[in-house]
Amino acid sequence: MDSFGPIADNANGIGEMSWSGKTDKATKEAQQIMADLDAVGNTTKAITKGVAIGSAVIAAVSLFGSFLVDVSRAQASLGMSVAQQIQSIGIRVDVPQVFVGMLIGGALPWLFSSFAIQAVARAASLIVLEVRRQFKLGVLDGKVKPDYAQAVEISTTAAQKELVSLALLGIVTPIVVGLFLQVEALGGFLAGIIVSGQLLAVFLNNSGGAWDNAKKLIEDEPKDPARNLGKGSERHKAGVVGDTVGDPFKDTAGPALNPMIKVVNLVAVIIAPIVVKYSDASGGTQIAVYAVGLALLGLLAWAVMRSKASAPSMAVLKWKRRRRVRRSNISLKDPSEMAGLFLLGNSQ
Repeated sequence: MDSFGPIADNANGIGEMSWSGKTDKATKEAQQIMADLDAVGNTTKAITKGVAIGSAVIAAVSLFGSFLVDVSRAQASLGMSVAQQIQSIGIRVDVPQVFVGMLIGGALPWLFSSFAIQAVARAASLIVLEVRRQFKLGVLDGKVKPDYAQAVEISTTAAQKELVSLALLGIVTPIVVGLFLQVEALGGFLAGIIVSGQLLAVFLNNSGGAWDNAKKLIEDEPKDPARNLGKGSERHKAGVVGDTVGDPFKDTAGPALNPMIKVVNLVAVIIAPIVVKYSDASGGTQIAVYAVGLALLGLLAWAVMRSKASAPSMAVLKWKRRRRVRRSNISLKDPSEMAGLFLLGNSQ
């Protein structure tokens, strides 16, 4: 079921390129068949993504159990009695620190999803600018061949760069919670992220697929903008907007929550004994712990500021290309040279 959706989607895209301009009956029937298969593929992808988030929750709950065991062992090594260990007292939500940790854990999937969606928007803006640049060079008129490698390079480079802030958010946050709020709050943090993350992931996967299929249903209608039906109508414009929002929902933010939940739980399991060991630190050790926590908070602040960066405009990109050209002593008159410098200018 997971492979059916991409296969049907790619087949529909290949068909749209091959039957462009054809209006015979057989072509229209083939278009309808491929559109129906594409819609079914969106549904099958949503189902398999739901199964994936279910498996992620099971893995996270297992890691949560390991977290409690590791914390109890660390507490026992420090001489705590069984009655004082976390496996005996549990995660008490009425404790303020634990409640704050649970709130932070519940909010983290939403912040992570916003990072992912904004990253997609920035990368998509770069692709749009690259397509416009190639159109101006005469791709549509057949003067030059499309430079597919340039678009692929832009998307892959953007994906790698945008991964930094997302990785910092998933790795640094549990460490900060453990250092400042202690290990019980870290347990509440994990509980909050499991509950909130799995619900949000299901919502993103299903809503994205629903918006995509809604646009397809409108496109299947007879084209009549006067009656607000089919392509070109206001309903279709709204459907396109919904599909544009739904794509990062179902293809980026939703699936990305699965590994994020597991990574956060795994990091918590790794640092739990360290948090227990230094929970009663004093003097220089305590100062060092707070210094590390503040440094990690600075990394989180940088990640948040990085995620809020707006997509570059064409004017900014032109200025960066000119600066890169001046450094390389290359003329801007040759379009092929500009294409080669486009991505280099963006990276600065």
